[in-house]
Amino acid sequence: MRRLVLLAFCCAIALRADQAPSERDLTLESINFAILVVVGGYFLAKTMPPFFRSRSSEIQRGIVEAQKIKAEAEQRAREMEAKLASLGAEIEKFREQAREEMEQEGARIRQETERRLQKLGQQAELEIETAGKLARRELQAYAAKLSLEMAEQRLKEKLTPPVENGFIEDFVSDLEASRN
Repeated sequence: MRRLVLLAFCCAIALRADQAPSERDLTLESINFAILVVVGGYFLAKTMPPFFRSRSSEIQRGIVEAQKIKAEAEQRAREMEAKLASLGAEIEKFREQAREEMEQEGARIRQETERRLQKLGQQAELEIETAGKLARRELQAYAAKLSLEMAEQRLKEKLTPPVENGFIEDFVSDLEASRN
């Protein structure tokens, strides 16, 4: 870089010696501008590469990070699509399962109802049988009571004092005969 500056300076001096005064000013300005450009280029060449390298590495890191985020987002999107694809089948599975459970529950309720109806029928039969037995006993007791009352009434009608004395005499004579 120093050589370039030195070369530019030498060229400027050599050109200045050959030219007229007004042209010399223009040439000097051009040389000054060239020197300014060379010096500015030198400083830019010194400072810009590290800046561009750091900026380039930041951009690379950003690209890598963006690719990583993109890959994660695509993975999540694939997972969501898979879930959505299987969601219809899963909903149908739940519906079928609920339908089966309702059928099983309905069958269980029908069986329970049938069992309870049979139990109630058996209890009703037992109560009817018990009521029938009780009614028969009461009827038998009433019939026995009625028979006794009728027999007593007949005996009272037929058993007059002379007939009663005759029975007593027959009984006493039977006792005496059995003693001997």
